[in-house]
Amino acid sequence: MGFLKPHIERPGILNPKPGNPLGYCTNDGMWAAIPIGKKFVIIHNCKQIKILSTYKQSVDFIKNQLKTTKRKRKQ
Repeated sequence: MGFLKPHIERPGILNPKPGNPLGYCTNDGMWAAIPIGKKFVIIHNCKQIKILSTYKQSVDFIKNQLKTTKRKRKQ
């Protein structure tokens, strides 16, 4: 018997390409915005960070966090 791929009901949730309202995930998989009802939960390192109302707010929040961590590393 061969290896069976897991069934994912909404594969767009794990899609690293932005613009998908089903969810957002960074290329490295460290940050994700996952839809819960009509809101989005921000997840970082398997921990719930924040709940935001819209997809755009979620993506902007993640990108802002990525910028601040890069800035901290340079110092």
